[in-house]
Amino acid sequence: MELANKVAIVTGAASGLGMATARALAAGGARVVGFDRDEAKLKTLAAELGAGGLALNIDVTDEDSVREGVRKSVDAFGALHVAVNCAGVADAAKTLSKGEPFPLAVWNKVIAINLTGTFNVVRFAAQAMARNAPEGRDGERGVIVNTASGAAWQGQVGQAAYSASKAGVMGLTLPVARDLAPNGIRVVAIAPGLFETSMVAGMPENVSQSIIDRMILYPHRMGQAEEFASLVRHIVENSYFNATTLNLDAGARMQSR
Repeated sequence: MELANKVAIVTGAASGLGMATARALAAGGARVVGFDRDEAKLKTLAAELGAGGLALNIDVTDEDSVREGVRKSVDAFGALHVAVNCAGVADAAKTLSKGEPFPLAVWNKVIAINLTGTFNVVRFAAQAMARNAPEGRDGERGVIVNTASGAAWQGQVGQAAYSASKAGVMGLTLPVARDLAPNGIRVVAIAPGLFETSMVAGMPENVSQSIIDRMILYPHRMGQAEEFASLVRHIVENSYFNATTLNLDAGARMQSR
């Protein structure tokens, strides 16, 4: 799918992987609508996108909020062609810690944002995309890119909820792609490894370097958000990507902690 003059929603767009993705899609000529909950960062994003985009305070876990966000996107720009789910949290807790069980509120929050929130956006985005006229030799109408994680199969200590949520994102990729193939909509997931995002920004340099030394094969560094965004753009533009999860991890192998 050609990006020029297309309309793309990016969740978690006010920081990290989402912001880099919003920038990359805008640079490719798309009109970008950023979903996030951080009002201050949304203002910064809105200023950067200018008249060619929107920044909306949307809660991906809330049905009405996402429905309204998709409606506003279509009302503003006439259609929706691309949806990229980057919103996520990594709250951690051990299954049993000092005799106390994993707090169910933490579990529910992580699953709600990472997994349910992803599917909530997928279903409303697909509804809008299905109304598009078919494009090109393949009759394509839309592309959905979701964010999984290497933690889906290499979860560390304390990552039960996070790993389960990301495994769920991987697991829904094929059946949702099968559901939407008759509508000309592709569905792909990316499983990033260790990236320099806000989730690791607070680490002391010696700690982050230790992680790199022990877990990352080559290149011997953490990933950059722009590298994730570049892959998103390639997936959108390469119509033969569908129903798969792509590892973007420099050969990283997670250790238990």
